[in-house]
Amino acid sequence: MTIMLTTTRCLIRPFERQDIESFMIYRNDLDWMKHQSFKGLTREEYENVLLGEQSFLQGTQLAIVDQTTDELIGDVYIQQEDSTYWIGYTMTPTRARQGYAFEVMSGLIPHLIDQGAKEFKAGVHGTNTASIALLKKLNFTFFETELDEQIYRLDVSNI
Repeated sequence: MTIMLTTTRCLIRPFERQDIESFMIYRNDLDWMKHQSFKGLTREEYENVLLGEQSFLQGTQLAIVDQTTDELIGDVYIQQEDSTYWIGYTMTPTRARQGYAFEVMSGLIPHLIDQGAKEFKAGVHGTNTASIALLKKLNFTFFETELDEQIYRLDVSNI
């Protein structure tokens, strides 16, 4: 799945080699990443996944880049299962709580609907109140609990 998408402030695109260093800084900050998986890896492991086939992820990890500075400010994960798309997002600590994740998801969801998405799901740890608030702002509703994650769902089949 290759996606290039722009929002007001961001560009969502495949990862490039120059993104890896910035990606490692926030992904290997284990305190910041306490609610996330895919962390604490070596440069080579990240490069193999982000610049290679990405089969390890069973989905696609995309870079979120500031259009003005060309700086990596986060990433988004998309995994398609028929017409259901699992999504996840992470921002760098320096760009958290500034509306970037909402902006990116607000652009990405309609783009994926145009690609045939009928439903979106996102897994979130119950202690990640910021992410839960974002999902609710995007009109996701609590669906179920799987293992240690709460699953939120957005049904767009009627749109």
